[in-house]
Amino acid sequence: MKTELEKALAGLEYDARDQEVREMQAQVKKWCHEFNHATPNDPIKSSLLAKLVSGYNDQVFIEEGFHCLFGKNIHFEGMAMLNYNCTILDSQKVYIGDRALIGPGCQLICTNHALDADERLVGLFDNKPIRLGRRAWLGANVTVLPGVTIGEGAVIGAGSVVTKDVPANHVAVGNPCRVIRPITAEDKLMRDVLLQRGA
Repeated sequence: MKTELEKALAGLEYDARDQEVREMQAQVKKWCHEFNHATPNDPIKSSLLAKLVSGYNDQVFIEEGFHCLFGKNIHFEGMAMLNYNCTILDSQKVYIGDRALIGPGCQLICTNHALDADERLVGLFDNKPIRLGRRAWLGANVTVLPGVTIGEGAVIGAGSVVTKDVPANHVAVGNPCRVIRPITAEDKLMRDVLLQRGA
């Protein structure tokens, strides 16, 4: 039988009041604090991130102000960039695709309190995974809510609150976030240069 912490790290429902779970979260909070207060280029930053998240490599760039719940439920699938002041509440699995960009002030929230007040008071949560596709980009201050998948190459406009899936290679904006159009060749800022390079 799995412990509550094992359930939490496996992306299963767990009791957030469990002592071992609370101790793990306290350790993660300490590591985040050390990371956020280390000087730039201090090698301890890389070693702390390796302890915190899954799939960390030297092509994962995370700026100061980073916070998470467990860390190990965050899975990097290659290169990625998280700008300043990002929060990931990884009470479920969070998959961040290769070359994904996450703008400053973004929040990826896997957990939701129970709507019923009695259930809320005893600590019941509804946890769902989040998936950010390869080469997707979240603009500044985007909030992604539980259970959302953002497709490959999608762009989410600054300040959006994403409550539903966004298809690959589309632009979506707003609160609640809505898909407004596909991304086309006409959107390339340097279309002619990129074509010459074979991009």
